[in-house]
Amino acid sequence: MSQNSLKLSWTREEVDARLLIIMKTIHKACVETAEAYGKKGDYVAGANIAGFTKVANAMLAYGVV
Repeated sequence: MSQNSLKLSWTREEVDARLLIIMKTIHKACVETAEAYGKKGDYVAGANIAGFTKVANAMLAYGVV
């Protein structure tokens, strides 16, 4: 999406590299969050908790809650 809005042209290698970084970041967040909440090894719980806390923090920052 950012590529389109900025009218950039990325090579296949650049796209793959950026996606790899994004996926590694997501994986790390899932694993670390699961462990922090006592669910070590539960990737699904880590993903759900990490996603929830990200949205909740954004809502708090915007004063929605």
